Amino acid sequence: MANLGSSSATKSMKSVKLKFRIPYFTEWGQRLLVCGSEPTLGSWNVKKGLLLSPFHQGDELIWTGTVAVPCCFSCEYSYYVVDDAKNVLRWEMGNKRKLILPPLLQEGGQTLELHDLWQTGGDALPFRSAFKDVIFCKSSTLNIDRQEVILQDKLDQGESVLVRFKICCPNVEEGTSVYVIGSSTKLGNWKVQDGLKLQYTGEYIWEAYCVIPKSDFPIKYKYCKYGKNGCLSLEIGSTRELSIDSSKSQLQYIFLSDGMLREMPWRGAGVAIPMFSVRSEVDLGVGEFLDLKLLVDWAVESGFHLVQLLPINDTSVHGMWWDSYPYSSLSVFALHPLYLRVQALSENMPEDIKNEIRNAKECLDGKYMQDVDYEATMATKLSVAKKVFMQERDLILDSSSFHKFFSANEDWLKPYAAFCFLRDFFETSDHSQWGRFSNYSKDKLEKLVSKDTSHYDTICFHYYVQFHLHSQLSEAAAYARAKGVILKGDLPIGVDRNSVDTWVYPNLFRMNTSTGAPPDCFDKNGQNWGFPTYNWEEMSKDNYAWWRARLTQMGKYFTAYRIDHILGFFRIWELPDHAMTGLIGKFRPSIPLSQEELEREGIWDFDRLTRPYVQKEFLQQKFGDSWTLIAANFLNEYLDRYEFKEDCNTEKKIAAKLKSCAEKSLLPESEDKIRHDLFDLLKNIVLIRDPEHARNFYPRFNLEDTSSFRDLDDHSKNVLKRLYYDYYFHRQEKLWQQNALKTLPVLLNSSDMLACGEDLGLIPACVHPVMQELGLIGLRIQRMPSEPDLEFGVCSIMS
Repeated sequence: MANLGSSSATKSMKSVKLKFRIPYFTEWGQRLLVCGSEPTLGSWNVKKGLLLSPFHQGDELIWTGTVAVPCCFSCEYSYYVVDDAKNVLRWEMGNKRKLILPPLLQEGGQTLELHDLWQTGGDALPFRSAFKDVIFCKSSTLNIDRQEVILQDKLDQGESVLVRFKICCPNVEEGTSVYVIGSSTKLGNWKVQDGLKLQYTGEYIWEAYCVIPKSDFPIKYKYCKYGKNGCLSLEIGSTRELSIDSSKSQLQYIFLSDGMLREMPWRGAGVAIPMFSVRSEVDLGVGEFLDLKLLVDWAVESGFHLVQLLPINDTSVHGMWWDSYPYSSLSVFALHPLYLRVQALSENMPEDIKNEIRNAKECLDGKYMQDVDYEATMATKLSVAKKVFMQERDLILDSSSFHKFFSANEDWLKPYAAFCFLRDFFETSDHSQWGRFSNYSKDKLEKLVSKDTSHYDTICFHYYVQFHLHSQLSEAAAYARAKGVILKGDLPIGVDRNSVDTWVYPNLFRMNTSTGAPPDCFDKNGQNWGFPTYNWEEMSKDNYAWWRARLTQMGKYFTAYRIDHILGFFRIWELPDHAMTGLIGKFRPSIPLSQEELEREGIWDFDRLTRPYVQKEFLQQKFGDSWTLIAANFLNEYLDRYEFKEDCNTEKKIAAKLKSCAEKSLLPESEDKIRHDLFDLLKNIVLIRDPEHARNFYPRFNLEDTSSFRDLDDHSKNVLKRLYYDYYFHRQEKLWQQNALKTLPVLLNSSDMLACGEDLGLIPACVHPVMQELGLIGLRIQRMPSEPDLEFGVCSIMS
């Protein structure tokens, strides 16, 4: 850092005026506030922070505030948007600002103006590990310039201003310097050779101090990069400008913090692939973590900078081939044993085990060159791993590396091992079938994993497998970083209903519901993923500790991650647990239509609107001559219509009854067709009554497509259409924005990984502004453009 003069202990009690200045447009009822680490700025208590006052300067709204501080003052600080009661509405992203008063100001009596720019999420991106530790890691090797600059004698005249220029520039090639050039002679009159060269001060920050005559103001300037070969790269965008109040005779000190050097964003290409597809000559039946090193080599040779994987968590819920679906995790912390390289478990592998591996490899590779035999591969790997474990159990479990791993992961590792033992013992992952172990407790867990139990070796085996998976993935991840390749993970939006997480933390999930997506052009019935929805209210009580732990765990291996279905952090499409399709759902959270609201609009026949509207002619159209048989088995007559019987009034009940009828050969047509037609009748409603609040209602998605709607009177149609569009496209925006701004920053602050959001589907208007503010990268796909007036996008890269 520059030395701006000597200090005197006798003058340490003198004060300096700090004047904060930042341009920012607010909405009605909002104010800006600065809060920092010292009592003068609230000691990080926003309620005690310094409120700023606004004024207009040209097209900008400028916020300023002044506070007196000691001459030896230093602090960290940030800006916040607050309401009239100082409740935080928004805050800056990125690192905390740091301020150390230079010795020059320790004479006291001066005013230091801090000219800042609001830090968005985009400003924080270079400090994410994908860039900091991989793409721009070369910048960390730059030498920090600590050249001393003495400026005291140049300021005695009183006709000049000391300006500190400061810019963040993460992508600087070796041999390249950063300059500021501008309209002042001190800035080279726009000639880079005569411009002001900045010094590198670490963390991508470049600074320089310059004494500029007051007569030169206002000055216009820009930052640029200048290489040894004479190559000049001037920042893009409008020219920056700095003005002063020339009427003041007092010396002026201005510290500029000009944000990021404006240049074309860094661009890179990558590949997305499931882990099981990363095959090599060495692996056993499936891609393995150590195969990633070969994939990284290929990426480097191909000019790729990123390798994205599908989720790699353990999904062995059922012990069947459909466990290969990577988005239904048994545990959000445990890695999948499928990706274990058993040959690397021991350096002293017995010959009989080596032969077993060779024979299994020949069988799996010979029969399944194009496919993965999930069940056979899992069985083989676990069989081999158990044999190696029994031979080297004490050697591994007593090692310092294992103890370090266990100590760092026991909070999730113990419940995971216990769950796997109980799953295999009871032959089901449905923990509601585990008798006294159905309800988790720490006391029960400690007894299950105790060294005194007869099954302790089984518990330790699951520790052992996870330890080796961690070691192998860590080796591959370190290799990717060293080669300059971003390893990107995938964060599924849900967990399996029968998982370790729902067993240990049942209060964090709404187990009587299911997640999915509303209908779109791909599926008119929507999607039902089967995962329980999250109890966000309960999660907030410990500041989303489960999410924070989950992201911290991912950060051990990845430098970037994809948030699956990021819309779920704004709102989720919630379905009752008895649903099989995804149409009869509602958004959570959302503002329902109240009974009072509907009644004011002349809507009152709620039984008619919420019950399936089934008439005789509908049955005849769908089932033909068999309609009486279907009606007799599934329906009761109700006034001039039909209603479903109690044993088949949900989709799951219908499916179960149809299966029973099919086994008895009682169905006149195919089971699939009858089920499809009965589901259509069941969903022929206009409003959905909230099962938890009987006086709240939600409009059924695409209600205008139903015959129930078409048979209403014109007044009811007009009212319901208007309320439908209000519910789906207007009234929720503020609520969803607030919800996302509560949850998403927790994810972003839980690790330094680069976060990318999968923002596809029915996108509310609030989504992209929030993502932009938080620095969340979205997806741009040609065949699914986010612009409503486009059928085909112009760009397919991530932006």
